[in-house]
Amino acid sequence: MNQASIETNVLTQKETIAYPQLPLAVYREISAHLQQVESVKTVLIPQSSTQFDYAQSQIEAVQIEYPVDLSSQEKQYLEAILEYYSQKYGKYQRQLDSTS
Repeated sequence: MNQASIETNVLTQKETIAYPQLPLAVYREISAHLQQVESVKTVLIPQSSTQFDYAQSQIEAVQIEYPVDLSSQEKQYLEAILEYYSQKYGKYQRQLDSTS
């Protein structure tokens, strides 16, 4: 069996992070920074509102996924990144999504 085709069952945690009215470019920057933490994956969630509002971001939130057994050092990096953007752009909303 090819090692690339072997899939491991790793329990992961998903969270949705939203910074109100944050521009698309900054969401992309946050996503890129979070992906620098080993084992962290991100997905940008498009705006779900059907009403156009120029002040509203094109992105509603960034979803992060990481192993439930993420090391304490990696967790610290993840929290430090989120805190950096919180200091720069204001408080964010954080929602625990699911464990898979």
